[in-house]
Amino acid sequence: MKFFRLIFFLFSFSFGEIQSEAAAQNPDTIVLIETSYGNIKLKLYNETPLHRDNFIKLIEKHFYDSLLFHRVINTFMIQGGDPDSKNAPAGKILGDGDLGYTIPAEFNQKLFHKRGVLAAARNGDEENPEQSSSGCQFYIVQGKVFTDSLLAVIEKRITRIKAYNKIVRNKENNTLFDKLNTYTQQGNIDSVKIIRAKIDQLTDKEFPNIPPYKFSNEQLKAYTTVGGTPHLDGSYTVFGEVIEGMDVVDKIASVPRTRSDRPLMDVPMKISIVK
Repeated sequence: MKFFRLIFFLFSFSFGEIQSEAAAQNPDTIVLIETSYGNIKLKLYNETPLHRDNFIKLIEKHFYDSLLFHRVINTFMIQGGDPDSKNAPAGKILGDGDLGYTIPAEFNQKLFHKRGVLAAARNGDEENPEQSSSGCQFYIVQGKVFTDSLLAVIEKRITRIKAYNKIVRNKENNTLFDKLNTYTQQGNIDSVKIIRAKIDQLTDKEFPNIPPYKFSNEQLKAYTTVGGTPHLDGSYTVFGEVIEGMDVVDKIASVPRTRSDRPLMDVPMKISIVK
């Protein structure tokens, strides 16, 4: 699942500078997202300190003020944080903007994609095999409820994704993925299909060597009751959760949108630290 393509440009600080006194002083950092549909209050997880401190640093610099929730999909998630969304003209396709750095993944099976969690967007595995997070783009999960049988299918899908990611990481396959990128840019559909078939064969071969992914009892309970987006587990870093305002998330997720999933009417945000 590809949330955005990384576009590198200069910004006023580097990832190495990301430290925050607020994170050290507050055992539980609470942030407030203000929108025209209401407010969303979130708690940031201390178990993901790199993502927590980066988010706090950006908030303290008022980076997110006037940015948009530029991508919304009902029963899935709402996404924001693209710097290009500020003052973006109507109809402009958004999602490519970034800050020129990424954050190392902080995966934790106890922090999973249940309804209401805050997570970091990132570039796709082919360009980002380490699954590092965007320096600024994030999403809030709305999700839906799943059955046990469908969750069993998703477990196999996650295992296959891990096999695919191992193929991507293997430097021996660099030429294959370079060709895939070239043919994709050229719009050479037939060649893309051929390369994809070869990659699928490699993934099928690697699949039996990957330890099967299994949802914990806590995950199973959450996904079959409150819901979420289980297929993203183990691939995108979760670093917080909504504690007030899920009704606002639901409202934003259901607004009319363009074919690129941008709301027809802009949904700007303002984010501040309240604790």
